[in-house]
Formats: sequence, structure tokens, C-alpha cells
Amino acid sequence: MAYTTIDKPTDYFNTVIYTGNGNDNHSITGVGFQADFIWVKARSATKEHRLQNSVAGITNHMRSNATNAESGGSVKTVDSDGFTLGTSLSWNQNTTTYASWNWLAGGSASSNSDGSITSSVSANTTAGFSIVSFTGTGSDATVGHGLNVAPDMVIVKSRDAVRNWGVYHRSLGGDDSLKLNLTDATTTSLDCWNDLDPTSSVVHLGTTGGTNVSGEDAIMYCFHSVKGYNKFGSYTGNGNTDGPFIYTGFKPAFVIVKNTVTSPTDWIMIDNKRLYPNLTLAEESQAYDLFSNGFKATTTSGNNNASGQTYIYMAFAESPFVSSGGIPTTAK
Repeated sequence: MAYTTIDKPTDYFNTVIYTGNGNDNHSITGVGFQADFIWVKARSATKEHRLQNSVAGITNHMRSNATNAESGGSVKTVDSDGFTLGTSLSWNQNTTTYASWNWLAGGSASSNSDGSITSSVSANTTAGFSIVSFTGTGSDATVGHGLNVAPDMVIVKSRDAVRNWGVYHRSLGGDDSLKLNLTDATTTSLDCWNDLDPTSSVVHLGTTGGTNVSGEDAIMYCFHSVKGYNKFGSYTGNGNTDGPFIYTGFKPAFVIVKNTVTSPTDWIMIDNKRLYPNLTLAEESQAYDLFSNGFKATTTSGNNNASGQTYIYMAFAESPFVSSGGIPTTAK
């Protein structure tokens, strides 16, 4: 039986639900740590996703549903147990409810010369997560990611220009890519990753797809699976409301799913309710059941569970199925 290596997942990833009040310096608490990556989305209103991180500067943001370059944001400061907001309606509209997903990386960034491009990296090797900033060269290159295990998932976006988000997932391999802001299936014609999987030290970048444009600053999020805490994998849909069960080894707190075969299909975000990272829609009803050791599709939608279709996922734990001491948890 797979014992976890992290008994308390909320030390590294935590979801906080809050309500905006429209006032400057609105303090959000309950994160439990000083987050390095904050992803915010309104639950009760049609607003864009806002992503900000400590490496690019926590007061800047980009939008997972759009191609916009980086711009100023409304997260003013990050605190030891949360963050403080300004008055922007995308983060802090009066009476609007929001979800914030918060990750702990490694704090202040350090220079990394493992790749042909020198990068700035904030890495948390315990939780398998790093934030990487680098400047593209326009030539085949490598970028150090700061982890000691090859990433299972990589998300890249130009900070300077209107470009798509590039997504690598190990289930697809280095010759395929997805775009976080689009409904497209996988693409093999764009040389995002130089047709190579990441290694334990670097991510490979090609010359097309917007992941490595000469002179453009980019931000990259790298993740690898950590037993009992997170998992990155794939499943095949069966087209039945009694859908496939996906074993994770923990009770999921947060899951993102994408159909890799059919276009158009949305990216699905699961956190008790369903959201779309590529759309601005308000919260919708759940399309999956969450269990103590995995999750299960409960619809026949092409977004979730079309027969014979392949889906990738990323999942983070609320609680492990079995503790590091081999004791089953009471998660339901």
C-alpha cells in the first residue's frame, strides 16, 4: 500500500473561499502559509481567472482564459496566512464569492544555470513544485526547473506578449502540447518542447508554440507527482454516467481535467464545484464524485467522460488515503 510522504497537504496547497467587500486592503486569511502562487476565480460571477506568483512579482497577474501579457493586479501583498487585496472587481467585488487556490514554492527565487538558459527559480522539492522565470532565445534550449525529479506537468506563458499558454503533460509526451486558454485537442505540429520530455534538472524548449520567443520573458510552473499529495495522469472515458474511477491515493481537494482528443472541449476544474480555466463562467454543478482515494466521472459529456476519449488530469490532496505511518485516514 502506498503511504504518503506528506501527512498534511494543506501545508503546501490550500483552497480558501472568500467574499469580496469592494474595499481597499481587504485581508484574506486561512491559507496557512505565505503562498508563492495564487490562482483566483469568482464563483458567483462571470469574471476572468487571475494568476500571480512571487517570482514575477505577486502584484502582477496573467489570465488562464486569455492570451494577454502580464499586467498589474489587485493582490497587494502576500502575508504569512493569506493575502491583501485592492479594489479590482476580478478579485474583490462587493458580495461576490471567490475561490483562491494557493501553492507554496520556495520563497525568494535563486539563479539556476542547469539549462542553456539561466533561469530564476523558486522550488519546493518536498511538494514537487517550482516557479521558473526565464528569457527566451528563439533557439532550441533547456531551462533549469530546480526540482530533483522530472516534472510531470509544465505550464508556460510569455509575460511580455499576447500568446497562448503552453502545457506539457507526461501522459502526452514531449512531442505533444495543449493550450490552457483554448479548447483545442493536443497538437503535435508545434515544437514547444523540442519533442523531448523534461529531465530531473531541465525542461526542453523548442522554437515554436510561444514557449521560447527570442527576448521575451516567460513564466513556467513545474509539477511532479508526490505520493499521497498530488498526482498527474490520464484516464479513458466510458461514455456512461457510472464513469471510470481514477485512483489517486488521496482524497482530492483540487483537480483539473482536459480531453486531449476532441475539439472543442473545455478544461474542467473541480473543487467541490466545476469551473473552466479557459472560460470566465461562474461556478457550475459538479461532474465528478470525490472519494477518499480518488475521483469518479458522473456525466457523459465530452468534457469529462466521452467513450474512448483520453483525458489528462492534475490532482492535489485534501488528505492522504494512508498516512506516512501506514494508518488509513478517515476521509470520506
